[in-house]
Amino acid sequence: MKRTPYLISLGAILLLSSYPLWMGVKVLSAHLRAGYVDAADYPKYVIPYTPIALALIVCAALLPLAIKYIKKLALPITSALGTGLFLLAETAFERVMVFGQTIVDGADIGSWQFALCMVTPEVQRTIEYQRTIGQELSARYSPAFKVHFYLIAILIVLAVLGVIYGFARLNYNKRKPLVLQTCAVAVFIGLCIFACFTAFYRTGDLLISPISSWLMSLFFIVFGVTAGAYAGSLLYVRKPVLSRLLPALIAMATAAAMYLGELMMMGGLLFRFGDGPFFAPIGVCPLAPIDFLVIALSGAITYALLYLIRHKELRPCP
Repeated sequence: MKRTPYLISLGAILLLSSYPLWMGVKVLSAHLRAGYVDAADYPKYVIPYTPIALALIVCAALLPLAIKYIKKLALPITSALGTGLFLLAETAFERVMVFGQTIVDGADIGSWQFALCMVTPEVQRTIEYQRTIGQELSARYSPAFKVHFYLIAILIVLAVLGVIYGFARLNYNKRKPLVLQTCAVAVFIGLCIFACFTAFYRTGDLLISPISSWLMSLFFIVFGVTAGAYAGSLLYVRKPVLSRLLPALIAMATAAAMYLGELMMMGGLLFRFGDGPFFAPIGVCPLAPIDFLVIALSGAITYALLYLIRHKELRPCP
């Protein structure tokens, strides 16, 4: 095992996990002290990022032992462990109660996060109505919104563990896909952090601003490319149909799954990136041409990147 690259990777994980861990400590301290979290003190997006951080730290710390004792099964087993730890921590955090007058009294974190994610006029009107009649937000809550969180979280866990494993077992022949996977997941995590603090400047209207449209499109595309780069790294030594085409299809399927999650969360509606036929749903299909373009771009960019690194590596020397 290459110790220096592993230690650098582990240090980067601990650094990136500092804020999610702080959020988790803040929530758990309030929960243990008072039995609930005050809405004014609730750190936004404690789920899923605190459970992600916990899963990554535990699995990254165990990875050297896994490489030593279970060898080729180290990555799949630690990946499965990381996914399980995330789901366990996520479920535990979702049960913590949040109280406050900002949205509604007495909702668990899962319901609270639902409202923060789906801040559309329809939800705002529902929340106001629930205030008047004293109903809880959980009456409106749908677990479908977690499709977004679970897709994002599991991909981050898998991709980051794949990067750490790759650097720990650095194979010269796989350095290029490993670098590509590292860059993709780094950009994606950066966009996730940016979204935590800005929510991409959405105001709650279904027709969002140009800057929000660009950022959401970029997020969907990079999300797909990250999944494609992860698959491409695992399949790099295979035939071209597997090492390029299959990851590109996985990238498109991942981006499409995010659209599906948004549709489920918003009751069949989608945020619109602009006016005109290019941004309007196609007949009974809720997706617009721009949405299909975003999905296609995630696959095309994945294919192009994997083709470039493979083409350059296989090009004969002059």
